[in-house]
Amino acid sequence: MKVMIIGSEGMLGHDLVDVLSLEHDISTTTIWTLDITDINKTIETVRNINPDVVVHAAAFTDVDGSESKADLAYQVNAIGTRNVAVACRETDSALVYICTDYVFDGTKGSPYYEYDQTNPLSVYGKTKHLGEVYIRDLLDKFYIVRTSWLYGFHGPNFITTMLKLAETHDKISVVGDQIGSPTYTLDLAKAIAQLIEKPAYGIYHVTNSDHCSWYEYAQLIFEIAGKKVELDPVTTEEFGSPAPRPQYSVLENYNWKMEGFDKIRSYKEALKDYMSLL
Repeated sequence: MKVMIIGSEGMLGHDLVDVLSLEHDISTTTIWTLDITDINKTIETVRNINPDVVVHAAAFTDVDGSESKADLAYQVNAIGTRNVAVACRETDSALVYICTDYVFDGTKGSPYYEYDQTNPLSVYGKTKHLGEVYIRDLLDKFYIVRTSWLYGFHGPNFITTMLKLAETHDKISVVGDQIGSPTYTLDLAKAIAQLIEKPAYGIYHVTNSDHCSWYEYAQLIFEIAGKKVELDPVTTEEFGSPAPRPQYSVLENYNWKMEGFDKIRSYKEALKDYMSLL
């Protein structure tokens, strides 16, 4: 198939290029070659490539920054996604949209299914959710892929932040009351490669299996790294981030399972693999 990857310079984008190019003819755009907030340019670019599938991995992902730059977050995550959807309608391309656990408010207390009620708390979550709404309104052929707590080689992430902090701090405060599933971008890219092989369109939750708090995640990172660091679990309120975050945003990979795909490995196993290559 001919696959176009929008946002190929990002952390997930890099892995998507590596994984999808093994089986498909790949075209890429980056933040420097395509401004998705420009509808005419977006339509023209997608039309010129004329892909079977567009993987839309570009986003304004600064969760806290979105609170003070709401217009920019809206332009990129909502309007930009609408523009990509319109372009896909013009070329009859299927669209893969990378979305987030932050479309939920985190009050359910058990894993979220694809059909659960969305209720984003932050500007980031609201603008990403609006991207979903545009896609569902405009297209028939789409895979909305909600994922969570991404990390990979081609961008800053929680793991590299923790390891860096450990170089200069004896004690690190980590949020202990937010629960989610850390997800390796390489595993997500491989899952997307499987999804696009069949027209089983719809919403999918795609994360590594199992879940933890940020505090437990940090404990495991230092255990694997063989570093002794004093960790101080703090509440979300004590940590004091600008953007509100869901307290429990574990995603049940239900549609993935119902379509007969193999269970995605535990975040613990994925984390060991990732860290062995650092």
